[in-house]
Amino acid sequence: MAKLPEFTSKNFENEVLNSDQPVLVDFSATWCGPCKQLAPIVQDYASDNASTMKVGKIDIDQAQDIAMRYMVMSVPTLMLFKNGKPVEKTSGFMPKKKLAKAFDKHLG
Repeated sequence: MAKLPEFTSKNFENEVLNSDQPVLVDFSATWCGPCKQLAPIVQDYASDNASTMKVGKIDIDQAQDIAMRYMVMSVPTLMLFKNGKPVEKTSGFMPKKKLAKAFDKHLG
């Protein structure tokens, strides 16, 4: 399974805000246990939806400006962007079924 692309302060606007397809952003941190647990679930979800959305990670410690702009108060936080705007946000660990329920309604 391919590693998710990394979003940074430098590429966020181009990769996320200017994307022509929905983008799911996994806000996480290297020190975060629940983030590590959620990572393979997000990766699996990304594989399932590769034709309809883009999925990537952002390290909140490396991109504090982005985390502050979108008021990410805890990690893991997943945020779906459509047309450059956040349309759905979840926080904490969740099984794939719950993740899909939160985000699938915005696809297609």
